[in-house]
Amino acid sequence: MQLSIERKSTKIYPDLKRVVARFFFNGEARAKSIIQKVNDMTDAEVNLTIMPILREFSRRHRNITRIFEKHAEKISHLFVPLQISYEDMAYRKKLLIGSYFTNEYSIESAAFFNPSLIEDIDQSGLEEGEKRVIISFRAVGEGHVSSIAFRNGLINKNNEIELESPGNYIDEAEVIRNSIYIKQNFFQNAVSIKLPDSIMQEVQNCLPDRFEYQQLKRAIRDMQQRYQVDHLLKKELERVLWLADSYYELNFSLDTDLSDRIIFPYSDAESRGIEDARFVKYMSDDGSVTYYATYTAYDGITIQPKLLQTKDFYYFKIMPLYGEGAQNKNLALFPRKINGKYVMISRIDGINGYIMYSDKINIWENPQILQTPKYPWEFVQVGNCGSPIETPEGWLVITHGVGPMRTYCIGASLLDLNDPRIEIGRLREPLLMPTKDEREGYVPNVLYSCGSLIHNGELVIPYGLSDYASGFATVNLEKLLATIKSDGV
Repeated sequence: MQLSIERKSTKIYPDLKRVVARFFFNGEARAKSIIQKVNDMTDAEVNLTIMPILREFSRRHRNITRIFEKHAEKISHLFVPLQISYEDMAYRKKLLIGSYFTNEYSIESAAFFNPSLIEDIDQSGLEEGEKRVIISFRAVGEGHVSSIAFRNGLINKNNEIELESPGNYIDEAEVIRNSIYIKQNFFQNAVSIKLPDSIMQEVQNCLPDRFEYQQLKRAIRDMQQRYQVDHLLKKELERVLWLADSYYELNFSLDTDLSDRIIFPYSDAESRGIEDARFVKYMSDDGSVTYYATYTAYDGITIQPKLLQTKDFYYFKIMPLYGEGAQNKNLALFPRKINGKYVMISRIDGINGYIMYSDKINIWENPQILQTPKYPWEFVQVGNCGSPIETPEGWLVITHGVGPMRTYCIGASLLDLNDPRIEIGRLREPLLMPTKDEREGYVPNVLYSCGSLIHNGELVIPYGLSDYASGFATVNLEKLLATIKSDGV
């Protein structure tokens, strides 16, 4: 059966004007010099300097004075050795100091790609055949650092995608970190680091039953001093700190538009970017809905799979994923439990697709091979392009395969509803492969998606265009499933 794929005219490109004002710090010595110089300025000199800054940047940011205040407060501890009172300093001097510790960051100046498409929480006021959607993207800015960005959209009755214009301001979230860790729970999760039992026990012996991050940090630093000749062990001990830093929460103001909420790398484990969030609308046994996303954190050397959860897209909880199956990239959560277990697919060895079951959503052990490269367009590796989608015929998994010239194509397979370890069928040929209009970009010849959905009898696939921009395509669901089953395994 010949499948007809319709590529939509809607395309999303990076927007250089989307900037956020972030904290900028260029060393303690330079910071102290700036504080001293501003402190020595007269009020007239301060006014002459700060007023043009406020005029220019107040139109680009929601509350630039509050941003300057917040950034001045971040370095207020440096006033003490200079014998300058932060509390007694004039308000405009504080603002001016804060401006020196602020820079604009263009969040999507390099690329805006690898989208994930999910149903919006609010479906009110729509006409028949319409669906509101939330689209997440991998936004790449200066230094090729990735963040998670969002857009609102509407799929109309003809399955055309209409995107809402983004908001005028981008806001950072309030970051809430765990202040207290419970020793028993923390070290159960830390097993994935695979430190020798004797060393792990030594770390535990240094800590009370409930401990703060700084206590853990002191214990690790003391041990690194004692084992300083063992460079590998010192590095592994650092991963215990890395793990503690990976838990945090984000809270966005209620007056922000969805497109203004950007999830930046906030922990050390994410310092070089957070990649390819695969969002899924997850239905619990009691009927409640939570939105989860698996993503990859990267610190420049090591990657770490992580899990994000939210119910409203204002408050987010972040945690690391553990276990033998939480390795490498490509983790994607099923949208509900199967036979009482959470289920995840992944690609732990970089080549094959795996499946695993768990009683806990953040611990994944005993991965089993689900798919291996079979057809020439996927001989290099196979993986998923988002969470499985439930259909009456089985779990529809949108896949990617890598073939000659490192070309990434998008395919599809079908898994048994009750036992998704069984592959019912897989497309012999790709659903989507790069056209001449899609192959040019930061990474040529790559089509990639992080999550599709079904609407009006069609599969709607958002996809990244060669690691630069994003587009959409649709295919008839009934014909797709029939083709997958006829192609077999």
